[in-house]
Amino acid sequence: MKKSAFFLLACLAGCAQVSTLPSSPVSIDAAQATANRFDAIRESQPQLEAFLRAMPKGADLHNHLSGAIYAEDLLNWAAQDGDCIERTTGAAVAPPCDAAQGRPPAAAAFGDDVLYRQIIDAWSMRDFVPADGESGHDHFFDTFGKFNRVTRTHRGDMLARALHQAAHDHVDYLELMDTLAEGELRALVAKTQWDGNFAHAHAAMQPGMLAVLEQAKDELDSSQRRMREELHCDGAQADPGCSVEVRFLYQVLRGFPAPRVFAQMLTGFELAARDTRVVGINMVMPEDGYVSMRDFRAQMAMLDYLHTQFPQVHVSLHAGELSPTMVPPDGLRFHIRDSIEQGHAQRIGHGVDVMHEDRPQELLREMARNHVLVEICPTSNRSILGIGGADHPLPTYLAAHVPVAIATDDEGVSRSDLTREFAIAASSWHLSYATLKTMARNSLEYAFVDGASLWSDHDTLAPVRACAADIAGAATPTSACAAFLAASEKARLQWRLEAQLRDFEAVIAAER
Repeated sequence: MKKSAFFLLACLAGCAQVSTLPSSPVSIDAAQATANRFDAIRESQPQLEAFLRAMPKGADLHNHLSGAIYAEDLLNWAAQDGDCIERTTGAAVAPPCDAAQGRPPAAAAFGDDVLYRQIIDAWSMRDFVPADGESGHDHFFDTFGKFNRVTRTHRGDMLARALHQAAHDHVDYLELMDTLAEGELRALVAKTQWDGNFAHAHAAMQPGMLAVLEQAKDELDSSQRRMREELHCDGAQADPGCSVEVRFLYQVLRGFPAPRVFAQMLTGFELAARDTRVVGINMVMPEDGYVSMRDFRAQMAMLDYLHTQFPQVHVSLHAGELSPTMVPPDGLRFHIRDSIEQGHAQRIGHGVDVMHEDRPQELLREMARNHVLVEICPTSNRSILGIGGADHPLPTYLAAHVPVAIATDDEGVSRSDLTREFAIAASSWHLSYATLKTMARNSLEYAFVDGASLWSDHDTLAPVRACAADIAGAATPTSACAAFLAASEKARLQWRLEAQLRDFEAVIAAER
């Protein structure tokens, strides 16, 4: 047996996060008993969350690193750094601090409950109630500017917290959105002539791009070193987060001027083509913002051009994170379709306004036919858009056979986690255990991680030929299957999920 296959078998036997029983073939009775248990407790929120906390969930594909951190952690780091708090806004600002002038040190919050509450509320959606003209949308997006000073200097600490939380949620794989090398990018844009011609801009930026990419690599290296140090990954008492696989999507800030947006896109494509830790790009910032709406079609044209230059780079795009009260009717008619057809999005984040698109049923059929997954973020959609329950299109996507997966979006700002998102989805749309399990499998099937899928037909869970004689997730795959798994990171994650699901169901069945 090859060495890679040997180590693979050792990991498959010992790496599952939720396993408490020896791996054994999938039991239809255990799966049915688990579904029955789920149906019995689904009306009890505490029992539902406990059940779903233990359930293996595969991946979180829509997770912004800067929004993934709870305000309490951000405040601790602000205090350690000697930052001040601007009382009128709740924003972290640079020293010197002056409490008499309304700029107390962040550390003062630990002895001042009023200040502490003000900061946590300003940096998150905790207990937010729309008032005085401030909507959930505005409060949510305004939080990032208030703690931006902290997140700029704590990328490694943030990464550690995100992985720790993922492990607690029984997640094996994270795709985190982050923007790298911002300072170098601004300098590059400043010395680049912009005439709106993408090929010209591409050529003009090329000489300075190496320095940008080197800085991005250094930032990834340092943040991962800090993460491993914080989680004690090289010690005997390693945090469970150390076993979570993490990749990055380069996030492009769609609300910026066109030259900077193009430069960020180019950086994301170049980085994803060179560094295996970066698996694709995404676009962020409010989709309803003035520049985001004005430049939407121009930005899709940029993506179309760069896709021709880097056809192997994956694209996932925020699209349809809109409601009829936010933009004029014409603004709801084309964002999802254009993101797929011109922006080459393989996944769509949110997709809430899909039924307001031109020819929505045709679009749904296209998404199903082309296997375009929708990343559903229940808490985010409710908090930012005011859309949930019967107003949400998740049941429409399911009925149209469009693949979906549950994701967190900004779990720290939203005061949530993936377990709660699964619970909200189950309660809001009366989803079955089988549907949730399909969503967990979808999250890995549509992840941008390297390698071929375990499934030749994901809908029927028919395995690839090399593993056709195996029970998916078995402790000891055949030699042909072991060789296939050793060559595919995606398939290994999928195999691990099957083992975890089997063991989870065995535990539930044994509790009857």
